[in-house]
Amino acid sequence: MVTNTERRSAVTDVHGLLNKVPEVTVWFWVIKILCTTVGESFADWISTTLGVGLVNTSLIFTVVLAAVLTWQLRTRRYVPFVYWLTVVVLSVTGTLYTDILTDSQGVPLVVSSSVFTLVLTTVFCIWYARERTLSIHSIVTRPRELCYWLAVLVTFALGTATGDWTLELTGWTPGVSVLLPLGLIASIVLAWRLGASTVLSFWLAYILTRPLGANLGDWFASPRGDGGLGLGTAVTSVLFLAAILATVLHLTRSRADVLESRSEDRALRAADPSRERIMLGYYAVVALATAGLLVWAHQQPHAAAASEEGDSAGAAAAPLTPEQATASFPAAEVAKFRTVAADTLARLDSGDQAGATARIADLEKAWDDDQAALQPRNQQAWTLLDGQIDQALKALRASRPDRATEVKALDTLLASLG
Repeated sequence: MVTNTERRSAVTDVHGLLNKVPEVTVWFWVIKILCTTVGESFADWISTTLGVGLVNTSLIFTVVLAAVLTWQLRTRRYVPFVYWLTVVVLSVTGTLYTDILTDSQGVPLVVSSSVFTLVLTTVFCIWYARERTLSIHSIVTRPRELCYWLAVLVTFALGTATGDWTLELTGWTPGVSVLLPLGLIASIVLAWRLGASTVLSFWLAYILTRPLGANLGDWFASPRGDGGLGLGTAVTSVLFLAAILATVLHLTRSRADVLESRSEDRALRAADPSRERIMLGYYAVVALATAGLLVWAHQQPHAAAASEEGDSAGAAAAPLTPEQATASFPAAEVAKFRTVAADTLARLDSGDQAGATARIADLEKAWDDDQAALQPRNQQAWTLLDGQIDQALKALRASRPDRATEVKALDTLLASLG
């Protein structure tokens, strides 16, 4: 039996610091998934659509993260708005860090996934060695809070890397890719119900909500021709930010996620070691089955990733003349693409790198908007131009742009556009 004094001591330390995290309810998971979706779509919108670039966007959000995290650390109790604002900023920042490694530094996703797994394991080991617990029901000291937020940041980076790696391996569309993390989270809920470790189950689910939210964001934002809903990154970001704000306002008024003594009774209940060991075996079986599914999916024929299409653009271009590449598409649309590409090259020639980077974003948007209409007309021509546009975007948005590479990419694209 847990006394009132024991309950109070479970949620406060000797200095009276209240537990700084919310109760883990359905609301917790709903808003966590919303935050991870924003992390994917908002980061893409700023760095790509607005043309700010990965490095600059990462620097901006690192500064914002430092300010928001300082605000969170200064609070003495759980404040929904401050807490979830911190989670949103961490989501965006963690996504950007992974994207920098992948897109700017060329680090393979399997390597970044492995590194982030090692980093997260190290964080947990240090946290447990110092505090003897990894439970979020006991974030009542400054070291525990710092370990908690560091673990959250790494889970976002890890979830981004593993989610993108899964898409790279399988070639699944955004809609289909949602099903894997959703199914794994369902298996974790079942394991928790059957007696698996609460702490282990929580952190496994926490990591998996990142690829789930990212895949949802891609599904909403991707063009319909790519299996998405075609809303775009801006609309998706606004939609999910509004949902987060509405949920936070509800929680602030209802206090439905404030940690009370009732939840501490559950947190302090004795675990069943034998059942936890059995469920560890269950988790091992799920992991092996997931690995088998990914291997099987990787062996199935599927479309190449965008980067691979870009790398093979030269091979695809060989059989097509410029006239053949654009003959199947409306002349007005081709002229629109050519105008933007030529304007981008002109700005580059005049030394206006920022202007060229911003201008080519118009080409990306116009091409994506027309994909559903153009791709069915001539798949080979569309793939050729899509790969060349990707190469031009990659060249202009590199952290350290090389003018010769940029000009070559634009010249190649303009040649195909006639």
